[in-house]
Amino acid sequence: MRGSRNSYELYYWPQIQGRGEFVRLALEDAGAAYRDVAREPGGMRALERVLQAQADASALPFAPPVLRSGKLLIAQTALILHYLGPRLGLAPATDAGRLAVLQHQLTLADLAVEAHDTHHPIGVQLYYEDQKPESRRRAEGFLAQRMPKFLGYFERVLKAQRSGHYLLGRSCTYADLSLFQCVEGLRYAFPNGLKQAQRKLPRVMDLAARVAERPRLAAYLQSPRRIAFNQHGLFRRYPELDAAPAKKR
Repeated sequence: MRGSRNSYELYYWPQIQGRGEFVRLALEDAGAAYRDVAREPGGMRALERVLQAQADASALPFAPPVLRSGKLLIAQTALILHYLGPRLGLAPATDAGRLAVLQHQLTLADLAVEAHDTHHPIGVQLYYEDQKPESRRRAEGFLAQRMPKFLGYFERVLKAQRSGHYLLGRSCTYADLSLFQCVEGLRYAFPNGLKQAQRKLPRVMDLAARVAERPRLAAYLQSPRRIAFNQHGLFRRYPELDAAPAKKR
């Protein structure tokens, strides 16, 4: 089913892309009806209420993003996408396929966390300015080892696909959209580092380009609904962290 007759409610911080953007991309690509609640008048109060105690405290969300679908309240980005994928036509029909796309999504979540930790290696309770030396050291390792390892993995996955140009073959899944988002985030945060790495990532870069051309997604990316990358999200641009890694002697 491409799209849904349901109207979803997404609860996420209104000023950043962050983890909520992975959910937005799926909803937008599918043409699903949804509300980005915290960006509406009074939306932050609604977000705060969602994060407070519910009738069923066992399902209390830890943090945004949170999706409301009917009576369901679902937190955690990968779990939200695992739920939405089959309903939006962005996940395979088989159990094995759905687990595979979830596995890719969880790997991309790890990549996003490591990109975030380049500018907050000690802790989120501190400002970037309070941990600059540690950030430079963390970013150097990320650009030299971790980013190539993650993106190289997805390059191998794409190379192994003989029946299509997406992570699971001919059909685009929510993990493909999320890989696009990670590439765009890294392009914003580390343009020099990604430019150096992308020579070994032709399939990953091609996938990102093709995802950006999907009609509904292309319209979304050019619309005011797409929040610009900024210095408050997962991916942040600090030029001093984007230096080329030192060559081994």
